[in-house]
Amino acid sequence: MRILILGGSVFLGRAFVTEAQRRGHEVTVFNRGRSGTDPEGVEVVRGDREVADDLRRLAEDHTWDAVVDTSGMHPRVVGESARALSGHAGAYLFVSSFHAYEGWPAEAVSETSPRHACASDAAPDDVTYNALKAGCERAVEESFAGDALILNPGVIVGPHESTGRLLWWLERMARGGQVLAPGRADQSVQVIDARDIAAFGLDQLEVKATGRFLVTGPVGATSFGDLLAGCAEVTGSDAEVVWVDETFLLDKEVAVWTGLPLWAVDQPGMAGTWLASSDKALAAGLRCRPLAETLRDTWQWLQDRGPAAGPYKQGTTLLGLEPEQEQRLLAEWGARRGSESA
Repeated sequence: MRILILGGSVFLGRAFVTEAQRRGHEVTVFNRGRSGTDPEGVEVVRGDREVADDLRRLAEDHTWDAVVDTSGMHPRVVGESARALSGHAGAYLFVSSFHAYEGWPAEAVSETSPRHACASDAAPDDVTYNALKAGCERAVEESFAGDALILNPGVIVGPHESTGRLLWWLERMARGGQVLAPGRADQSVQVIDARDIAAFGLDQLEVKATGRFLVTGPVGATSFGDLLAGCAEVTGSDAEVVWVDETFLLDKEVAVWTGLPLWAVDQPGMAGTWLASSDKALAAGLRCRPLAETLRDTWQWLQDRGPAAGPYKQGTTLLGLEPEQEQRLLAEWGARRGSESA
């Protein structure tokens, strides 16, 4: 196949490039050349998807079997890309998110769950941020004259991760000592390796599948305790994990989800965070590699990469506790537990 990847230089886009090349497909990447280096062996077209002339230049004299869009964030921009590439590709795979579903994270979701009411031509300020992915999906469905395939992943991890949720925990466990962890060790989590999303997406393109698939790890397959124990093992750490009551953390104004990455508080508003159903994708052949393999490969990549250029962020929000804050919270928690047992 001849595949165009919008992006392709970082994380999930890079995983698609690597897997497509491994299968012998011809790959073109279209990006601005600012976020990362392009993988070797691809055709590189420089341009900005928000610039109409760049999109026209991309499409001129080119045809592909499929487009893979891992970088679409705003409905109008995605719609313009879909229209420009109509007639130049047979299929358009758009990587969306759980955020497209209006009930998540309060409710468990599947492919049939209602999506946010976001128009296909919405601008970023028209709706809440979480609703934009639903508008992006509609932009592809309405504007691309060909097969549309939508993937809805949850938390994506693996080598080249760009957000840093798993990276923060790996580096924190590697430092050792007492490690503050939120809630309970048996709390379920759902993550998926970017390489598994890429393999599944390409599988579906190769059989000309359409429609949508929710892609994440199976419900209940992994716990937070498993995740942290795995991080300790691959980093060779002697860390002691201290599980701290969520009410205490909330009282101390530790930010849910970002203050301790992947912490979904046990309250109704986040009750469905780790209950999304990937049954349809699993039945269609989704393969989720063992967590230990993801942790091992990510830690190896981190060592090869070296120290990060700056702190990990979700958008503009810093991820993780500062060491001094963590030690203070651990001391206060220990003192409280001591007084309760006295």
